[in-house]
Amino acid sequence: MLILIIYLMCLFAAIGLAGLAGFSDVKGLTIPNSYSLYMIASFIIAYSALYFGAPEVKIFGGVACHILSVLIFFIVTFILFALNVLGAGDSKFGAACALWVSLKYLPIYLFFMTLFGGILGIVTLYIKHKKPFKSPAQGSWVYQAQNGVGNVPYGVAIGFGLVVTFIYAEYLSVAVLTSF
Repeated sequence: MLILIIYLMCLFAAIGLAGLAGFSDVKGLTIPNSYSLYMIASFIIAYSALYFGAPEVKIFGGVACHILSVLIFFIVTFILFALNVLGAGDSKFGAACALWVSLKYLPIYLFFMTLFGGILGIVTLYIKHKKPFKSPAQGSWVYQAQNGVGNVPYGVAIGFGLVVTFIYAEYLSVAVLTSF
């Protein structure tokens, strides 16, 4: 039972961090590095608890699959950062989230993250051209978009991709929860 509680606490911490990162990105187009570190720590705690405390529960892949997921994600997003398409905070936070999804679910994570990022891009263009908000908070995504900056709060898309991947990977399914 203790292992289940640790697993759930880490999983909900990851979801909460995804929400905080999205909020921070909308608020000021930044994601604090500490969120990436907390995301990594939550995974390490969850993975370790399952590996040492409940090895019969097969939720995650092998550690190499999770590390490769991070490396692949980071390499791709580093290139996007170098091309000035994605922010450094987005790259770091997305890579930290990729640790949770492993290679098996990396394509799903990338697909839904990209899909929602595209939707946010369209919304950003709409805000940029129509200027529908009277007085948005200075420095916020909406403020910047209305003043001609085309940056997208990709932390929102990263969080969306992560949560959809958690659902797809059945991290909270009855089968997983009753396997403890």
